[in-house]
Amino acid sequence: MNNENVAKENILFLGSKMHACNMTDTVFAIEERIILKEFTQHCVVNVAKLINMQTDNILKESVESCDIVNIDGMGVVWGARFCGHKVPERVAGVDLFHRLLAMSSDNQFPVFLLGATDDVVSLTAKKVKEQNPDLIIAGFHNGYFWDDEQLVIDKIRNSGARLLFVAITSPKKENFINRWKEQLGVDFVMGVGGTFDVVAGKVKRAPIWMQNAGLEWLYRVMQEPGRMWKRYLITNSKYLMLLLKERFFKKT
Repeated sequence: MNNENVAKENILFLGSKMHACNMTDTVFAIEERIILKEFTQHCVVNVAKLINMQTDNILKESVESCDIVNIDGMGVVWGARFCGHKVPERVAGVDLFHRLLAMSSDNQFPVFLLGATDDVVSLTAKKVKEQNPDLIIAGFHNGYFWDDEQLVIDKIRNSGARLLFVAITSPKKENFINRWKEQLGVDFVMGVGGTFDVVAGKVKRAPIWMQNAGLEWLYRVMQEPGRMWKRYLITNSKYLMLLLKERFFKKT
């Protein structure tokens, strides 16, 4: 899959552009763009992000500025298919993160890890280095730097990193990346949300069968029922209404 084919996989779903690519093609396209030193701003979309983009214009602009937008979340996969789009599979952000680290290790592309707490990001750096012994970690920094963003930007740019992974919550990570992209000095930047917490073992990921069944959201509710049930109830209800409108009432 080359850069031209990335554009061919572009779809418009619920007013948002995204790429209906599989994991292998995504990694190959990103690798090719990095080799060519073609800057790539990347993000993934899930149901919650799609819903927030309906009312958050800054987030919508940040996502639309991305060169590659993968579909993360079986809810979006099924919804897009329901509305007539051909989506081969889900490209989960945490899985793509690991695939890109392996690719970076093979190519000797230095990476920078940004986000989470000091303990989590340092443990993440240690663990991914153990998993990929040849990986070059250009640097890492916690996600609590909002009093002096320029200092962190300078650190990233001076590190020599080719790839930057930003583990900050949405919409802060998307807006941060879009705001500073021209000063980062990297060839690829991707928001990875809570991935560092998963890698460091602070948060458990849903079992494979629940991932495949599109039930990761339910697993999160089971872990934090008091905080999550209302959020998912409201988000999923809004999403269902948007799907029905897109499928049956959208003008062609």
